[in-house]
Amino acid sequence: MNLIDLGTLPQPETQYTEFLRQVCERFEMDHAAYAGLNPWEGTIHGHVTYKDDWKDHYTQEGFHLIDPTLHMTQRSIAPVDWVRLERNEDFKRVFRDANDFGLCDQGLTIPVRGPYGDVGLLSVTRDCSSREWGKLIPNVISDLQSMAVHIHDSVMGSEALSGILYHPSLSSREAEILQWIAAGKSQQDVGDILSISHRTVEVHLRSSREKLCALTTAQAVGRAIGIGLIVPS
Repeated sequence: MNLIDLGTLPQPETQYTEFLRQVCERFEMDHAAYAGLNPWEGTIHGHVTYKDDWKDHYTQEGFHLIDPTLHMTQRSIAPVDWVRLERNEDFKRVFRDANDFGLCDQGLTIPVRGPYGDVGLLSVTRDCSSREWGKLIPNVISDLQSMAVHIHDSVMGSEALSGILYHPSLSSREAEILQWIAAGKSQQDVGDILSISHRTVEVHLRSSREKLCALTTAQAVGRAIGIGLIVPS
């Protein structure tokens, strides 16, 4: 696959760099990186907060072809703590060089799967003790998953082919329920507000998740907001 650095492109593409910086600030991370794998064009769209010297070295060495944080995590449906990655020769090669550039091998990658075979990977890193890392991640994992869906949908929706294909729709009831969930209401609250059974609420949420190719309701809400089916609350 070819590697495309979105940070070298004109606006509005560079807005993603600022988004990743805000992710770092909000969740107390050192760096954040997004990689979108586009199956139609055979490309990896990369956007990172790393310094240019590491970006240049990474590209020149062709690390995107062996980077375990890309190739091992894209097969997962759940967030992958890098401590779980096999310390094989590819891992050692990438992170030996990364350490030379002052980067750590402690991180987390969150995969996002789109409806047309596209895959997005949001990775975050922080140089801290394993104990501190273990306390931080459970508190931010849910929000990071929503951030992953948001940036992936934004990047994929900006491409011409993706824009044509990427248009899931919801029924009025599904959108209404997701809107209440986005407002912080529980499924029980939504059932009471709409005078429907809680089981019916779950049926509509399950349908919404399937249509939006979301693993969780939180991801479905994030995706629905990202493509304009509901509005942020």
